[in-house]
Amino acid sequence: MSRAPLILASASPRRLDLLAQIGVIPDAVMAAEVDETPRRDETPRRLVLRLAELKAATVAALRPDAFVLGADTIVAVGNRILGKPADEVEAERMLRLMSGRAHRVLTGVALVTPGGRTATRLSETRIKFRRLSESDVVRHLASGEWRDAAGAYKIQGQAGGDIAHLSGSHSSVVGLPLFETRNLLDGLGWRP
Repeated sequence: MSRAPLILASASPRRLDLLAQIGVIPDAVMAAEVDETPRRDETPRRLVLRLAELKAATVAALRPDAFVLGADTIVAVGNRILGKPADEVEAERMLRLMSGRAHRVLTGVALVTPGGRTATRLSETRIKFRRLSESDVVRHLASGEWRDAAGAYKIQGQAGGDIAHLSGSHSSVVGLPLFETRNLLDGLGWRP
């Protein structure tokens, strides 16, 4: 009996690397193009879970024979959602907002089975940046690491040296909570 393939509904190389850390190699990658605009009064938690499920469902509609894994990561300061900055000006605003403050990184993960069953998990990590000086902000912006990064930073990059406190999943901040992902895959019957 052959096993059902695993499709990653994301083009993120970080997510592929994280999956490889736990011995999970997707059979294919199919990025799901979905509207990531938050709905009116949508909380950060509901947004990441909805987007993860939407991404997985979008690809599952094309590949009903496969397990499809979708994920989405956002940064939240209170209920203010910080996605990927559109430009350097927005990135600077985000960095200044988080300077010396705590924020949350939320990652939603969804898995759709070949039979159409869907399950989701949420990972929430609390992070506190040290107070960033003017030169710190300039350094972050000049590095370009703000591009394609929720909250305008990558924990695996220069920002790692500016984090005073982290409580939760480091891998979730990179883009995929490994514990929750492993539990979804095992719980819904995917086998390597």
